[in-house]
Amino acid sequence: MHKLQPAAPAHDQMDVIVIGEALIDIVNGPEGSISYPGGSPANVAYGLGRLGIPTGLLTAIGDDEHGTAITNHLHSAGVRLLPGSTSLERTATATATLAADGSASYEFDIAWRLAPVAPAMIPKVLHTGSIATFLAPGAGTVRTLLEQCHQSCLVTYDPNIRPDLLGSHSEAQSVFEDLLPLTDVVKLSDEDAHWLYPASSPDDVLSRLLQHGARLAVITKGADGALLATPGARFSIPSVKTEVADTIGAGDAYMAALIFGLLTRGDEAFGPAALQNVGQTASMAAAITVSRPGANPPTSKELLTRLAEPLRPYATI
Repeated sequence: MHKLQPAAPAHDQMDVIVIGEALIDIVNGPEGSISYPGGSPANVAYGLGRLGIPTGLLTAIGDDEHGTAITNHLHSAGVRLLPGSTSLERTATATATLAADGSASYEFDIAWRLAPVAPAMIPKVLHTGSIATFLAPGAGTVRTLLEQCHQSCLVTYDPNIRPDLLGSHSEAQSVFEDLLPLTDVVKLSDEDAHWLYPASSPDDVLSRLLQHGARLAVITKGADGALLATPGARFSIPSVKTEVADTIGAGDAYMAALIFGLLTRGDEAFGPAALQNVGQTASMAAAITVSRPGANPPTSKELLTRLAEPLRPYATI
């Protein structure tokens, strides 16, 4: 693919640019159906905006009712929709059916392609993931953007595996591992890790991610906490006990808070002491999110207030 051309110059500096899908989640639960703006990358952008991080989203939505709902939702958190993002005939949808334990299964109606423009600036952090990195033709554009930017900023990646939208297991694993050398931070859920590497333990998966070039590898395990690994240290971070409304957006809230934690700690972010605090921050954000319906991540005030409460100590592994 040819080098992408920058969009119109940005007037304000953005600390984070997120590249990936935005869609409407239609949630079927015991009390009926309700719609939320969603999509993993859009949720991460929204979560960052709620945490006060200047954030832009490069996506592909339609000039329709769903697209307007997504745009208004992002703007409510201060997230900028970048030029070229309104490019589809209709906005994608994902229908989530809730189980008794609050977990969700999904069906998608999505097309993914990006306008051939690049952000007009290099942010401090570039985040991508989910469907956007696997589904052609847009996945090729995402990879081109990572190639152009990865040496100039921190790149974070959450594959957020959706098996129904992927090709064969070997093809998906190949696409995933092909992107790893272009990223600095990669986060998997334990379900993602098991799907990608069914014969490997979480610890072995972390090692594999680091061998492919990640500076920080993370596996989240829901109520069982999360594992964080760098080439020099590994930590087990406990979850925060909370009553679960549903798990929609929990991983995205975790990802947003992970980026927030790395940004606020600057050059020291990848040191052992800082990473412990980053893990605490992300786990707390996920706990707040699952305590209320839908992808509703915390504000910075909510997060900082909860972080001031006593927590269990970390375990080094």
